[in-house]
Amino acid sequence: MPSVESDLHRISSVYVAAPEGDTGKSTVALGLLNMLSATTARAGVFRPIARSTDEPDYILELLLEHSTADLTYEQAMGVSYEQVHDDPEGALSEIVMRFHTVAALCDSVVIIGSDYTDIVSPSELSFNARIAVNLGAPVLLTVRGSGRTSEELLHLVEVCQAELASQKAHLVAVIANRCDPELLDQVPAALESTGVPSWSLPEVPLLMAPTMAELQTSIDGELYSGDTELLQREALRVMVGGMTAEHILERLTEGVVVIAPADRSDVLLSLVNAHDAEGFPSLAGIIMNGGMLPHPSIAKLVAGLKPRLPILTTGLGTFDTAKAAFETRGRVAVGSQRKIDTALSLMEERVDAKALLERIDVPIPSVVTPQMFEYQLVFRAREARKHIVLPEGGDDRILRAAGRVLQRQIADLTILGKENEIRVRAAELGVDLSAARVLDPSNCEYFDDFAEEYAKLRKHKGMTVERAREVITDISYFGTMMVHMGIADGMVSGAAHTTAHTIRPSFEIIKTAPGVDTVSSVFLMCLADRVLAYGDCAIVPDPTAKQLADIAISSSITAEQFGIEPRVALLSYSTGESGTGADVDKVREATRLARERRPDLLLEGPIQYDAAIEPSVAKSKLPDSEVAGRATVFIFPDLNTGNNTYKAVQRSAGAVAVGPVLQGLNKPVNDLSRGALVTDIVNTVAITAIQAAGVKP
Repeated sequence: MPSVESDLHRISSVYVAAPEGDTGKSTVALGLLNMLSATTARAGVFRPIARSTDEPDYILELLLEHSTADLTYEQAMGVSYEQVHDDPEGALSEIVMRFHTVAALCDSVVIIGSDYTDIVSPSELSFNARIAVNLGAPVLLTVRGSGRTSEELLHLVEVCQAELASQKAHLVAVIANRCDPELLDQVPAALESTGVPSWSLPEVPLLMAPTMAELQTSIDGELYSGDTELLQREALRVMVGGMTAEHILERLTEGVVVIAPADRSDVLLSLVNAHDAEGFPSLAGIIMNGGMLPHPSIAKLVAGLKPRLPILTTGLGTFDTAKAAFETRGRVAVGSQRKIDTALSLMEERVDAKALLERIDVPIPSVVTPQMFEYQLVFRAREARKHIVLPEGGDDRILRAAGRVLQRQIADLTILGKENEIRVRAAELGVDLSAARVLDPSNCEYFDDFAEEYAKLRKHKGMTVERAREVITDISYFGTMMVHMGIADGMVSGAAHTTAHTIRPSFEIIKTAPGVDTVSSVFLMCLADRVLAYGDCAIVPDPTAKQLADIAISSSITAEQFGIEPRVALLSYSTGESGTGADVDKVREATRLARERRPDLLLEGPIQYDAAIEPSVAKSKLPDSEVAGRATVFIFPDLNTGNNTYKAVQRSAGAVAVGPVLQGLNKPVNDLSRGALVTDIVNTVAITAIQAAGVKP
């Protein structure tokens, strides 16, 4: 059967296969898809054999959520196990035909092999190898390291290698997943003799831990009380509370779920209070078994305590409840953000992406998609590893974003707020902030120094140390002082405060960079195939010619920091010398001033938007311009034009607008929209870290 590349455009595909179940193949596939999304415009997924015909395939749903190709669930699915069992050759032909349809819509494809269900055949790996050969895809072998020595893993891989070779399948690499952490370095060394690159990933209990919602389903339970949002927290351990309350309290661990009948009032009240008490672990939940509810007086007391901790009820007895809970295996599925971040982090830390993609033969991209740009942000921020302060520790979005930033090592963090409250809430949300520093502005070692420094900075305004002590308790001022004093490299705020509240302290404390008089902003506009910079769309309402020149120069510097070659277009309703009037004259003067200050910079203005971005229009209006038709940085004449244009492009062209990114300050401070999503906050932290890396000390 011919290879897919013989009659389709060239794509890079890889077949993720395993010789057994429970290898954590979804972790590997997700990380691989993330790598491909960063290097190809349309990264898709294909599942040759469905996990089940009775329920949606959660692995495929997860990967489709993270793919960048326009594929439906039905398109990405091949055949069922039953079809393979009844007619293997017919099923193979159907798989190949369906894959051709997917390949035509993609530049790269992650193909996820079968999962070893109850219908498993001893020759399942061989059949997966046959599929890989017929799809023209090399094989990335995933094996389970749990409970195996490095020598045993080597033997397993050699057997698999021989089986793949017998089917003429090409093995490009091996990933041993779920390994004993103590063997992480030994395993790749042992697998060197196979002749293919090998990497190891550690066993991470979180990835297999069920959420409280999954436990609720497995015990056929109901939510008695608690915060529904906390049902998404993972239960890291299940404990049957069959002893006295004091002995249960002695045995509590972080993320444990305790099973106890509702008539054990002492246990119920002890657990509810322990969850909120300082010095005790944060629980995942309580399961009241036996079909009973608490005594009315106890129920009233519990309700009065208003516990956020999820408390479930079930009609099952103790044994059946425990059995169902112990047997429930968590999934890395859509919505499991903590698990997704953990999986991505494992692959990013432990697998050499460049080496693996070279083996898969991924071409050098000629375009930049939003997903590629986002990946590059994270990669560059991780390399810079700067320290960012997040003042709004009382906002759940900030805590969730902080957990993701730390998990993926995007930046080091300080979070402002009362430490106990922040850590308790983070634990409830299942967010690991152990690597973050938490500071209370009104009670920390920096307070007196900050007050004295702020009083000096504002002495000309009559500021006293006593008054400064009041000002510094404000989170925005305290966070800005951290940046000013070099304790943090940058600040991100604004999720719960106005733009003015976020950036006013910067004007007073950090001030503008040398040679810059204007603080402004850009939006990084991620279109389908490129990234542009739009400025200013958020700060200066009606800039003068001098301010426009400032904005143009600052925007070119920002663009360059983020890998955009700056070709700057100062926009107007007129192009070149054709127009007159105060507005176009302002842009003409701004262009002159900017060229005078930066003769090395490619600048054009005044110029209309169509002449700046479209080569055919540029050819007729400004044929000799180095910028016209190729502009990457667009400077709008006023805030009204800029703000409306970026929103129009965002909505009509489906562009992803990243920002606003503040520019012109001595050190980076960035403002969030009060409607910012967790992903927006993570990206802004990455942007701030990259800006900090570009600031000369």
